[in-house]
Amino acid sequence: MSQDRPIALDEYPIHQVPLSLKHVATGDRNAYDRCIFHVFDHHGRALLIAGLGVYPNTGVIDAYATLRLGDRLHAVRASDALTDDRMNLSVGPLRITVDEPLRRLTLHCAPDPADPASLSYEITWQAGFPAVWEPHHVQRRGDRLTLEGRRFVQAGRCTGAIRVAGEEIPVTAGEWTGTRDRSWGVRPIPGESDGRAEEHRPEGFHWLWAPVRFDDRFLMVIAQEDADGYRTLNEAVLVREGRPDAQLGWPQADITYRPGTRHPERAVVHLTDARKPLELGVEVLTSSPLAVGAGYPPADDWQHGTWQGRSWTDRRLYDLSDPAAHPMAAYGVTDHAARFTLDGRTGYGIFEHGSFGRHDPSGFATYTSVAP
Repeated sequence: MSQDRPIALDEYPIHQVPLSLKHVATGDRNAYDRCIFHVFDHHGRALLIAGLGVYPNTGVIDAYATLRLGDRLHAVRASDALTDDRMNLSVGPLRITVDEPLRRLTLHCAPDPADPASLSYEITWQAGFPAVWEPHHVQRRGDRLTLEGRRFVQAGRCTGAIRVAGEEIPVTAGEWTGTRDRSWGVRPIPGESDGRAEEHRPEGFHWLWAPVRFDDRFLMVIAQEDADGYRTLNEAVLVREGRPDAQLGWPQADITYRPGTRHPERAVVHLTDARKPLELGVEVLTSSPLAVGAGYPPADDWQHGTWQGRSWTDRRLYDLSDPAAHPMAAYGVTDHAARFTLDGRTGYGIFEHGSFGRHDPSGFATYTSVAP
């Protein structure tokens, strides 16, 4: 049996509660601390999504990367036992290095030694704007707290190279954009019964999350609504160098869906400032469902925080040309690399969207409802 001893981080005066930094202040098994990166070109050819998470009360650390090229999705997932070295952000072939906090990070994926054509990359992520807090996110199901998260978001530029299937794809600052999100708190991990909370499953859930980088400004838009259209999370903030952040009101999105689906093809998000109404135009370039490869619910092959045993690594290749092959993807959030327009400017970012069940403002009556 190992001894309970201080860890290296305990040397620093950064404690928030009278515990070692190997412990979190809650005993909730669903405690988590993780990140997600989006790296994509401006023509819709490639979308790389990578993330890493720590689950201290289940003793798990895991990471993933997915690359969409055409209709093929290359995925790498890795999981292991969490150690006391919390500064080591690596699992299997996947690693994140914090070179300069809030300014520069490196994303790394090593190839499979048995398959030199497998996905690998080395990418430097450079911040273009200060990190911005997102609204404090709280969700309950009945009396049970199911999610409480603190988050920040940031956009920047990326350089490096992605290698897959014998091809090297250069990642250049002028033709690629990178966004990232950091969050920590409590979020459901599979493997636990919801008990009576099952009685309080929502009739519907509607979600929009859009970090957008323009050359001289960064825009963050968030909207979460229930089946009636009641807004439970809201954000529209504009960040510019040397100027106070500007709030742009209550975003309202008019989304054009692909007929027979809830897959957005384009949208207009209506914003307001003190002078005039603003319209954020959205043109989807390429899409990656987070329930395929990336471990987000309702993925049926692997989800974040689940114990897979020591030194687990899995590589998959998914065909996204036939949506019927991945029926659960429609019930999970999808990240869309998109081109945005605002007040005569063109920018690039992520249009993350999920709409499940009833949503009266969109005209969706049930979980099977789709756009005409």
